[in-house]
Amino acid sequence: MPEIQIPSAFEFLFEASRYKVLYGGRGSAKSHSIGRALLVKGMQQNLTVLCCREFQNKISESVHKLLAELIDAYDLHAFYEVQKTTIIGRNGTQFFFAGLRHNIAGIKSFEGANIAWVEEAQSISKGSWDILIPTIRAPGSEIWISMNPDLQTDETYQRFIANPPRNAIVRKINWQQNPFFPDVLREEMEELKAKNEDEWLHVWEGHPRQSLEGAIYANEMRQATEELRITTVPYDPKYPVFSAWDLGWSDMTSIWLWQKVGFDIRVIGFYQNRMEGLDHYVAWLERQGYTYERHFLPHDANQGQLSAAGKTIASQLRARGMPVTVLPMLPIKSGISAARTLFPRVWFDEVNCADGLDCLRRYRYDVDQQTGQYSSKPLHDDASHGADAFRQLAVAINDPRPKEQKKKPKRLPLAGVGTGWMSA
Repeated sequence: MPEIQIPSAFEFLFEASRYKVLYGGRGSAKSHSIGRALLVKGMQQNLTVLCCREFQNKISESVHKLLAELIDAYDLHAFYEVQKTTIIGRNGTQFFFAGLRHNIAGIKSFEGANIAWVEEAQSISKGSWDILIPTIRAPGSEIWISMNPDLQTDETYQRFIANPPRNAIVRKINWQQNPFFPDVLREEMEELKAKNEDEWLHVWEGHPRQSLEGAIYANEMRQATEELRITTVPYDPKYPVFSAWDLGWSDMTSIWLWQKVGFDIRVIGFYQNRMEGLDHYVAWLERQGYTYERHFLPHDANQGQLSAAGKTIASQLRARGMPVTVLPMLPIKSGISAARTLFPRVWFDEVNCADGLDCLRRYRYDVDQQTGQYSSKPLHDDASHGADAFRQLAVAINDPRPKEQKKKPKRLPLAGVGTGWMSA
């Protein structure tokens, strides 16, 4: 076997443990060291290795290229065959590559995997972990996690670093443990430290952020956390449930569920998915077992998103007997203002809304490419759809009744003055 160098900080990868968690800053050689260790283990015994991340639309977004480069560097072609979407060893070892988010059937097919390597794990959602962990259940199977921490409140950070499970080896590994750390990165690191020590601590020392730079709801989310309004929020059958949507196809369709109890807004559920037809989302709503009073849709529900046979989303839902209100198109600034005004009244269920809360924490302003300053427009990314649906929720709560059900003013006589208009 060719000699493959693995830094001493990573020798624990060859110990037996259900979870192996590697976190830290840039330049620590986490991915390359894990790749080397997996190739060595794959030559020592017949393994099925699932290499996964939250999103993977094509093989180039995976660690397939990294492993192929390591096979080239160490001249392992006599043992490993690099195929277009897999890597196969002479002893039957197989490497597969997959995205986790909304890929239930694909992930569950890997129940026989010996090792699951979760790369860029800081972005893995609660829903993805809830599917992956029970799937990797072969005797002696392991889950390897590599990440550069982002927010301290992220699901992965809380689940594996702040509150690690039993039978977990958790190691913080930074550039200091990398014997191959190049001078070009050292120069970048020292320059950032001189300019912005807080950012240096995050990027190079692996410290989590308290909030994302440019985060739109940073103060509101901080206040909700401090006031313990992100907690267990049970469904109360005495009150109806409302939903607020943001529509997409290749982008996310996102749905929030809430109840209005006195002055409080109790948000009890969140769901999002992409490239699914309307039946998929209606089925999810029905599985919750709630009594729905009204579903609030964005203005484009009267247009083409998810339309079928020339029928809009709004018309399809109404045809199913579902009470629907299409909200007017408002400037994004107005929706954000409405959401900020609403936040102090909102209680979130921390489990059923975990992915939606992640969207709200990550919703941020875009950066103007010319000036380098934050623009007035939010960044369009995977967090923006859940945040857009929350804006619809905030607008809907201003008056949750549909226009057609509002009482019209009645013409009543005014005593001693003749006639005039008075609201009944």
